[in-house]
Amino acid sequence: MDEKKEPKVEDIRAAAKARGCRVQQALYYVAGFLEGPMCGRCFPCSLGSFEAKRRLENIAGGRGAEADLIALKRIAGNMLEASMCKKGKDTARFLLEWLETEAFRSHIEGRCPEGECAALLEYRVVPAECTMCGLCLAACRHGAILGEQRKPFLSGYLPFEIRQKRCVKCGDCLPVCPEGAIEVVVAAEPAKVGD
Repeated sequence: MDEKKEPKVEDIRAAAKARGCRVQQALYYVAGFLEGPMCGRCFPCSLGSFEAKRRLENIAGGRGAEADLIALKRIAGNMLEASMCKKGKDTARFLLEWLETEAFRSHIEGRCPEGECAALLEYRVVPAECTMCGLCLAACRHGAILGEQRKPFLSGYLPFEIRQKRCVKCGDCLPVCPEGAIEVVVAAEPAKVGD
């Protein structure tokens, strides 16, 4: 019989560190802890880990608030004090260590410094670099790009732009643009204006 080997806390943490964003590291770790090594025998650990995952998803998804940071610190403190096993206490220590970084504050302010949290990024067309070829319009399966392809001897075209509410940040438009006129920016950054 082939038994599935349960991942260890250290293995999950090592895999989490492969991500550049601290919020993504913490989210990956907590999700992996919930799926694997957590035994679920004590409430501070099991309920705390579940609630921490929910708060981390809010922060990574651009919906985080100061209350999420306060709750995460409280949850990690309670887990550190009341968890019955080393795995729960280690999880609390890891959370507290990650929470000490500026990354969480940046996410609450709407920025992912490492550019890994898709909810905090925007795809934009730089008008000064766009030749209005229409390749991005054809590549977008979600109808997020608006504009008109340039035709010889005509004028008055609607320039290309990416409608942020429709954009799913799949990146299909990036490789097809021959001019490199589509950029990925932190959502809080102002748009570039043509020279």
